[in-house]
Amino acid sequence: MIPFLSFDYQDKLYRDQLINAMTKVLDSKWYVMGQQLTEFEIAYAKLHDINFTVGVANGLDALIISLRSLGIGPGDEVIVPSNTYIASWLSVSAIGAVPIPVEPDERTYNINPELIENFITERSKAIMPVHLYGQSCSMTRIMEIAEKHNLYVIEDNAQAHLSKWRGQLTGTFGHINATSFYPGKNLGALGDGGGITTNDELLYQRVKTYRNYGSNKKYYNEEKGTNSRLDELQAAVLNVKLPYLQGLTEERKSIATKYNQLLKDCNEIQIPFVSEEAEHVYHLYVILCSKRDELQLFLKDKKIETLIHYPIPPHLQKAYFDLGYKVGDFPIAEKIANECLSLPLYPGIKDDEIQRVAESIKDFFKK
Repeated sequence: MIPFLSFDYQDKLYRDQLINAMTKVLDSKWYVMGQQLTEFEIAYAKLHDINFTVGVANGLDALIISLRSLGIGPGDEVIVPSNTYIASWLSVSAIGAVPIPVEPDERTYNINPELIENFITERSKAIMPVHLYGQSCSMTRIMEIAEKHNLYVIEDNAQAHLSKWRGQLTGTFGHINATSFYPGKNLGALGDGGGITTNDELLYQRVKTYRNYGSNKKYYNEEKGTNSRLDELQAAVLNVKLPYLQGLTEERKSIATKYNQLLKDCNEIQIPFVSEEAEHVYHLYVILCSKRDELQLFLKDKKIETLIHYPIPPHLQKAYFDLGYKVGDFPIAEKIANECLSLPLYPGIKDDEIQRVAESIKDFFKK
């Protein structure tokens, strides 16, 4: 069996360090808002060459708090991709604003910047580019549009740790940016976790206050905040994993290159396209196939596990029926949802397993 995702290699890589780090937290008797969190926030910011990082409870909270820190709320509009995980939309809805979807580029699957201006209105307040599957959006153009129309930019960087656009790391372009440390991410904790990055000290102070009940001093509350704090155990885990991130990212790229070479002549599928100006970190290796469902079943019979990211675009989810969208409103997002298939890709997957996946895909079309 070739699993879609395995942590075996990574667990062996730093198992003893993780146990030591968690034991250190246990012995410290300090479990929330302590030294481990401070160390991680500083280290993550330094790695990204950005002024500030704030650890929060999860990626969705990171998006919600980022939007709130900008003063976005009921009646406002936020431009989002039509092709994304639903968390991007949910964060906008959570603050009472309205998600305004824009179709993706058919090659990169990311929001098409050349369509954004068609959806800007007097109620538009921000653009939320999502670096889907590990490839950066076209951030130069997006930032130009935002500046022209006086809009904020909030990057959703949950799938793109260490991804780059024109040599600059994602999560450093926007006014404020959100990421996730869910276990399956390229940098994952052993439970939920999230982070916010910014170069703006005022936004940094707002976020720090808001995540902690709206308080900077215990029992003194400056605003109606929330409880969303990256706990010491998860911060300790991330402190262990962070120094390995670059090496594991290079391994992901190497695996993707092998898939590309093996599948480049398989004309029945579309392998990932990477913009010349982007550096893809392959959180996911996603192909498109018009016979996706049949191919997935064939691979399952071959004991190869695959997943679909994502089978239903946000505008067709029951949660968003109130917006009145219907099938055909966002045909590119719908096509991707109907044809996308994520292949096994994780540090530690063996060359013969990569070969087996690729050969099985070719065998499907031969038959």
